[in-house]
Amino acid sequence: MQEWYRSRALYEAVLKLVDSGNFEEAVKMTEDIPDKGIRAKALSRIAVVLAKRGADYREVLERAIKSALDIDNRDESTKALMSLAFEFLNLDKPEEAMKIANYITDLSNRSKIQAEVALTLAKAGKISDAMGIINSILDEDVKTWAMSRLASQL
Repeated sequence: MQEWYRSRALYEAVLKLVDSGNFEEAVKMTEDIPDKGIRAKALSRIAVVLAKRGADYREVLERAIKSALDIDNRDESTKALMSLAFEFLNLDKPEEAMKIANYITDLSNRSKIQAEVALTLAKAGKISDAMGIINSILDEDVKTWAMSRLASQL
């Protein structure tokens, strides 16, 4: 229980550093967070804020992905990666969302991210790219859903 409280306190400190623009110190502080899930959440937050500000976020994103993969509970790891992928999709960075999706081992959840990326690309007029992604989706239910959504958007 102490580990969780320490992790939460450090997470809050990281958020304050991020809010003040001190990203380097925020990233350093994440190394001291003992809870792997909270550490992944902190690194994800830093990467997202850097991306929103137009700063170089790639190194922190890599660390966030690695940290999410280090989470012992597979479901929690998947949840952390999906959340990160959706954050980057919402920032209009579908390439990053696809990159993150490739690390998700759960077929259904990876397929959901791929489908959302495809629909985002379709909205941007990149229909052939969207179709390529949809055709590569392995979960047949998600593939069918994405295809019908794509058809309704055209």
